[in-house]
Amino acid sequence: MNTTIRNYRATFIIDNRGKEETVEQIIDGVKQVIVSTSGVVTAVENLGRRDFVRVTDPKLTGATYVKVSFSAPHDGPAQLKEKLRLNRSVYRTFVETV
Repeated sequence: MNTTIRNYRATFIIDNRGKEETVEQIIDGVKQVIVSTSGVVTAVENLGRRDFVRVTDPKLTGATYVKVSFSAPHDGPAQLKEKLRLNRSVYRTFVETV
């Protein structure tokens, strides 16, 4: 079976309210999830805390944004979103093809 490796850039919004984990520890956990989906992390960029334009939760008006560049098979983003779906530390996930 021929699997094509593609390049992706994912943006994560990290929510560490009430958690003992630091943002760096949460990012390391996300990188481990990417590796578990047969992906290879190439770059990580912490964009810092930013306020939301549209606030959906009055208790959360802003959070830390992180961009992660990685290579994975074509089904890598779907597997990544499914594995992070129940992770309360990752508030939002956006994956785009580069």
